[in-house]
Amino acid sequence: MQFKSCGRVAVLGGGSWATAIAKIVMHHEEKITWYMRRDDRIEDFKRMHHNPAYLTGVHFDIERINFSSDINDVVKSNDTLIFVIPSPYIKSHLKKLKANMREKMVVTAIKGIVPEESLTVSRYFQRQYNVPVEQVACIGGPSHAEEVALDRLCYLTVGCHDLDNAQVVADLFANKYVKTNISSDIEGIEYSSVLKNVYAIAAGICHGLKLGDNFQAVLVANAVQEMKRFLTAVQPEDRHVSDSAYLGDLLVTMYSNFSRNRVFGTMIGQGYSVKTAQLEMEMIAEGYYGTNCMKILNKRYHVNMPILDAVYNILYEKISPSVEIKILSDSLR
Repeated sequence: MQFKSCGRVAVLGGGSWATAIAKIVMHHEEKITWYMRRDDRIEDFKRMHHNPAYLTGVHFDIERINFSSDINDVVKSNDTLIFVIPSPYIKSHLKKLKANMREKMVVTAIKGIVPEESLTVSRYFQRQYNVPVEQVACIGGPSHAEEVALDRLCYLTVGCHDLDNAQVVADLFANKYVKTNISSDIEGIEYSSVLKNVYAIAAGICHGLKLGDNFQAVLVANAVQEMKRFLTAVQPEDRHVSDSAYLGDLLVTMYSNFSRNRVFGTMIGQGYSVKTAQLEMEMIAEGYYGTNCMKILNKRYHVNMPILDAVYNILYEKISPSVEIKILSDSLR
């Protein structure tokens, strides 16, 4: 099936990135559907004209939004479905979904892996919901929700095996402060978006340990090489890891104060337990879950990934950050 336009568009998710995505697509769409799980959150949104929990400075014309907590109705009545639900919760959100998605254009703006399945979100939709591969797209690239809220320039890459469909989705997102390009490397973009969260946790841990900028630079350089090794092993393709969808997203996530994964890692480096750090954060650090998923995946590929291993040992094996990072530092070049 070939999509000439996005048709009726729905955003599924209620967090900061979902709010930023809705803000972006409403530049083009006169009306959108917005799925949120909680009816009380929807009522607060309608009353306040902004998301009551995230990016509260972004105001919406609610007359142009059809809010719904019925995921089946949302899927049935829309043509393009943009999923922006944190990866740890995607299965629970979709548990009630019975509507057929085979005729839909499914766009994942989720930068994570489906836990327990150890699948990228695009592959999960393909296998679990029989969405044709050419009708699944992903969004990657450096794009913090907080900067989108401020209309700061950002660059998004739409990945899809069907480049015509990728362009349709890219046109939906392009505006004066969002530049878009397309790629057929959907798997590479998705895996890199998971790994950059893991590496951002590593950067945060090192920041918390006060290891300084020199070591951070070495960590970033090695993270790029580690990412490239994994992507080549999983999906050999003539990609340029220096492109913004890979390196750009990696850099902004490892260095930015908006990066929740870096903040989470900093707390771990400062001595917080995983549970305490999670409780103090108001948003999900998807890299915590991504670390475990990537560790499981790499048992199949056996790629040399010392940074991933170090983060896993700190988060899941409870090894001291200072001890583990010292071991890691001896293996970096």
